[in-house]
Amino acid sequence: MRMEPAHLEHARRVADAILYEGYLLYPYRGSAQKNQVRFQFGVLMPPAYCVADPSETSAFQTECLLECADDAQVLVTVRFLQLQHRIVQEVPRDGGEPRDVASLEVDGTEYTSWQEAAERQQQASASVGALLGKDRNLEFHIGSGESSEDLNDAGGRQAGRLIRRWAGLDGRIQLSAARVAGPYGALRLRLRVENRADPEVPPGTRDEALGYAMIAAHALIGVPGGAFLSQTDPPEWAAAEVAACTNIGTWPVLAGPAECRDLMLSSPVILYDHPEVAAESAGDLFDSTEIDEILTLRTLALTDAEKREARATDPRAAQLMDRMDSMPPEMLERMHGAIRYLKSVPGHAAPPHTQPGFPAGPSGPDDPFRDPIMDRPQVPWWDPGADTSVSPETDHVIIDGVRVARGSRVTMRPGSRRADAQDLFLAGRTAVVEAVLNDVDGLVHVAVTPEHDPAADLQRSHGRFLYFAPDEIEPIGQEEGRGR
Repeated sequence: MRMEPAHLEHARRVADAILYEGYLLYPYRGSAQKNQVRFQFGVLMPPAYCVADPSETSAFQTECLLECADDAQVLVTVRFLQLQHRIVQEVPRDGGEPRDVASLEVDGTEYTSWQEAAERQQQASASVGALLGKDRNLEFHIGSGESSEDLNDAGGRQAGRLIRRWAGLDGRIQLSAARVAGPYGALRLRLRVENRADPEVPPGTRDEALGYAMIAAHALIGVPGGAFLSQTDPPEWAAAEVAACTNIGTWPVLAGPAECRDLMLSSPVILYDHPEVAAESAGDLFDSTEIDEILTLRTLALTDAEKREARATDPRAAQLMDRMDSMPPEMLERMHGAIRYLKSVPGHAAPPHTQPGFPAGPSGPDDPFRDPIMDRPQVPWWDPGADTSVSPETDHVIIDGVRVARGSRVTMRPGSRRADAQDLFLAGRTAVVEAVLNDVDGLVHVAVTPEHDPAADLQRSHGRFLYFAPDEIEPIGQEEGRGR
């Protein structure tokens, strides 16, 4: 059996985004302060540097569960970036020896020295049967090297050249597997990737060590015919075994489209299962935590001089600038907003009297569209008229048959969903309700101020309250209905 090409392509698009996450940040110039310290995700340093700086690591480990037969094949692709130094040299007109320069302009195009990155890929495969109870190791070596690129002017004269140098790199991919206890016979698969580079001179700084690092290291793991189990939402029978998996420096997620089960992405950043690149994204901006539209608009606002420097910094930055300059208006409009899904919230349909063709009038107690909790007509939150139907200072909520609104006294009972230890000090204390609020998902939140709090007036003046769900407070008698 073989992997579905469309599934692999889907997963690789996400993997490419991971590979270049943070590679070069807006405003995409090497001189920008934020681009002075680069490469933060999935960096596997040489072991010698990890001794000097224990905050760094030289290996990552991924463990995941899947269902498959012993004759199934495990296919692993490890991907990472390797740093290479780009040096700009000027060739004198008199034919002298080339000399290193910080920058060089040739026919209006500027070139600067910079630390580029080259994509590297290593593959390993083995049958499940060959991995059971034993480790399978693949050692790999990337030799040091140098390349040269001539820079000729319009007349054909060599005005300069670009020298790219990279260090040697050694690594190891280790695979092992074991069947877990239980009637389902699931397989625990372990992948460990190690940087085993051993520079002649141990690097003394992080910048020096990056020359021997595996940057943005991640892996695609495929088992044709198998079915991986979600690490974030496993079936109940496998929950304990999934919790026992040890992942170091990685977060394994189901990859490919939603129907794909035989592909796992071992990511250095936390993702959800079946991640995908937004269809509206016109191309990589090297910052997937940013909103494309905002970053695109800011990039379009760069001056010609700033764009020129960005183009001189890195070929990928140059491609980005060219893409921005030629972006059609309809492409920018696509980024302005998109509905991924619509969540059905009971009771949030507009009542008939608010729709065209129905007579206007107040909603009575027999209105089938009336919210039984908030005791008011339901109006969609996206409707312009929704603003007038929401009033935190006059809205109320029914708790244990008691109407609770602004001014009501309640007892605070923080629920088990809370993780803040400070909430323990609130349990059993009384408070005054300041407002009843609704969010766009139809949930109710009650804002309160603890009684006998010396800072209550100050907090109230700043609008700073404590917020509880209705099941986390108990009404004290009937609503007093007082206001301030």
